[in-house]
Amino acid sequence: MNRPSVPTLTPEQEARLWRRIDLRLMPIITLMYLLSFMDRGCALNVIAGNAKLDGLTTQLNLTGNKYNIALVTSSSKSFDPPGKLMALPYLGGAKRGRRWLPGIMVGLALRMSMGFVRTYPQLVGVRVCLGVVEAGLYPGVAYYLTMWYPKYMYQFRLALFSGSATLAGAFSGLLAFAINYMNGDGGLEGWSWIFLLEGIATVVIAFIGALVMVDYPSTAMFLTPEERVFVVQKQSAAQLRCDAAKEEEDHVARQVWAAFTDWQVWAMSVVQLSIILPLYGITYFLPFGYSTSISQLLTVPPYVFATITLLTFSYFSDKLKLRSPFIFAAQLIALVGYIINITDAPSGVKYFGTFLCIIGSYTAFPGSISLLANNLGGRYKRAVGMALQITAGNLGGAAACNIYRTQDEPRYILGHGLAITFISIGLVALPITILTYKRINSQRDRAELLGQSKGEKAETHEGEEAEEELKFDRALSFRYTI
Repeated sequence: MNRPSVPTLTPEQEARLWRRIDLRLMPIITLMYLLSFMDRGCALNVIAGNAKLDGLTTQLNLTGNKYNIALVTSSSKSFDPPGKLMALPYLGGAKRGRRWLPGIMVGLALRMSMGFVRTYPQLVGVRVCLGVVEAGLYPGVAYYLTMWYPKYMYQFRLALFSGSATLAGAFSGLLAFAINYMNGDGGLEGWSWIFLLEGIATVVIAFIGALVMVDYPSTAMFLTPEERVFVVQKQSAAQLRCDAAKEEEDHVARQVWAAFTDWQVWAMSVVQLSIILPLYGITYFLPFGYSTSISQLLTVPPYVFATITLLTFSYFSDKLKLRSPFIFAAQLIALVGYIINITDAPSGVKYFGTFLCIIGSYTAFPGSISLLANNLGGRYKRAVGMALQITAGNLGGAAACNIYRTQDEPRYILGHGLAITFISIGLVALPITILTYKRINSQRDRAELLGQSKGEKAETHEGEEAEEELKFDRALSFRYTI
């Protein structure tokens, strides 16, 4: 099968090319996710946590567990399965990421109506609408980036994108601290102003995104024809063959079924669940029981350190072409943090444990997504597989909304205990998955060596090559990233 040759670029030219792509794509999608994440109710909604401090529960009479129930029944987690599974094949087939993703952001302007809710049913109604809209944003961008960056440049970019959520934890605490002084302006309480100002910023970013985003490398007019070919062909040979097989469009159903029946999708979904429940749970035992202003400010340092650690781990993960050691290390950090917080330690020690909880949970998140994205071949299989993984993981977000109950303050033994349990499950599931990857890679190495020892030719007929390509990541030439 003839394929276009890859243009030759010097290291300096290649570095400039990727820098141009980064500057075109990363700032806008990072801002999109930051604004989305600052709103999320059951998905690490730090702003809502601060809004809870700024009078939301008092004015709307959210007694008992009404606040938690409103979040779990109306957040994006309730709509993850349809939202994610519909969004990713759409992106994979229609190639309109520059319309789909900014369109989600326009829909998120509904959050402005959060500033005017006055009753519990109104709160739930608005959260339902927001949940429907925002369910496809994260998986859409995570998949979108796989179409632009090679597998060992992917995680750092995903970390830049995901890091905006970590920064949202720091920024929203500062923002809520400042907006708290607007309490009473215009006849609105401080928590109303939080959602109004967020909604205005969301609309602005959505329209900018529609102007500057590009669907995929092959349609990027800001690149020269040679640069477009280089970016497309820069994908690893096995991944490129999987994605570009000429019969692929006729095997969409085959790829979707392959995603649902692939053991690694479900294995990594377990790992993802073990990361997400503790990650979301950290929001619900923050702030720390001090005054509103002090609590908001105390949430800032852990998220700043988490962002730095996230980017550092992701950089070396790409550089060393390894994923699992960094995921495992991050999970261990989170485990130590939760163990500290479940004890009756002094508040200062628990604050240190909170640093570890946030750093470990946020750092492991993009590693798990990247590992599965690297190991799924075929455009549609990768899209659906990532959707399943993220959806399964986010079930932990729905659970986290209700395991940190007000009656368990201040130690939250139930919530911390479940977080420790899920992290431990992940620390067992990840090595089993990696050992299986290594065993399959070794089997394929031996099969290729055996073929060579028998004098078989490396070349195959075009029909045989196409059929081999349509095995996607199960092709003999494919090697799993570990």
